[in-house]
Amino acid sequence: MSYYLGIDGGGTKTTCALGDDAHVLARVTSGPSNIVRVGEPMTRESLQQCVKQACAAAGISPLQVVRTCVGGSGAARPELAEKVRGMLAEILSSPVAVVGDMETALEAAFGVGPGVIVIAGTGSIAYGRNRKGRTARAGGWGFAVGDEGSAHWIGRTAVSLVLRAADENSSGPEDSSLAAALFKAWNVASYLDLARMGNAVPPPDFAALLPAVVSSQDLLAQRVLGNAGRELARTAGVVIRRLFTVDEEDVPVGMTGGVFRHAQLVRESFYNELRQLDARVQMGPNVVDPVEGALSMARRAARAEGTR
Repeated sequence: MSYYLGIDGGGTKTTCALGDDAHVLARVTSGPSNIVRVGEPMTRESLQQCVKQACAAAGISPLQVVRTCVGGSGAARPELAEKVRGMLAEILSSPVAVVGDMETALEAAFGVGPGVIVIAGTGSIAYGRNRKGRTARAGGWGFAVGDEGSAHWIGRTAVSLVLRAADENSSGPEDSSLAAALFKAWNVASYLDLARMGNAVPPPDFAALLPAVVSSQDLLAQRVLGNAGRELARTAGVVIRRLFTVDEEDVPVGMTGGVFRHAQLVRESFYNELRQLDARVQMGPNVVDPVEGALSMARRAARAEGTR
C-alpha cells in the first residue's frame, strides 16, 4: 500500500492529511507555518509536528510516505519552497512538492477542471482556471496594501470604524457590542488603548479579531462583514473577466478559508454581490478544504511518476 501526505500551511494553523490511494487515514492540525509571517523555526516545528502526528495516527513511519504536496501562502516562491522542502526532508525520504495554497484550493474545489476559487483566511486571493487550462489570479498583495475581505482586513477595518464612530459621537463614545468585543479580544479598557494597540510596532494580529467581529450583533459589525463579502466578490470578478468569455454559459466558483467558514454574513454578501456582477456564477455549496487538494495533487504526482 502507498501513502501520501497533503499539507495546508497557513498563517494561523497547519493541517496535514495522510491517505492511501482512496481514503484519508489521518488528519491533524498544528501551529502556523506561513514562513513569511512566522519565520523558519516556527515553520519547521509546525510542519514536522504535523507530519509526525499524522503518521503516528495512521500507524506508519514518515519514511513510508511516497509523495507529499505542501500548499501555502507565499510558499511557492522558489527560495521559500526550497526551505520548506529542506525542513520536510529532515523527516521524509520521498519527493516533496511545494505550491501556492491557491493551487491546492482550486484542486480541492474543481480537480483539474475549470473554476474560480476565492480564499479568505488570514489573507485573501482569487485564482482560477478556464476550460483551455489558462490561469489567472487577483488580490493577495499583502496586509499593508491589499488582502481585502481577509480576516486581517476585517479586524483592521473593525478597529478603524469603531474609533471613527467614537470620534463622530459629539456627546462622547457610545459603547457598542463591537467595541466591547474588540476591547475584550485585545484586553484593553478604552478607545485610546484600542488605538495604541492598533498602531503598535510590530503590528498586532488583526486577524485574531475575526471571532469578535462575527460574534457582535451591532450595525458596525454587519457593515464590516458585508463589505468584506463585497470586496471578495469584486476580486473574484476580476479573475472571471480575465478567464471566461461572454459566450460561456456558467462559471463555477468555490470558497475556502476561515472567513467564509465562520462568517455567514460574508458568504451571503459575497454570493449576492458576485451574482450581480455575473449571473452565470454557479457557487459551490460548501467551503472547500485545501488540504484535500494537496493530498489529491500528491496522489496524482505519484501516479504520473510511476512511484505507486
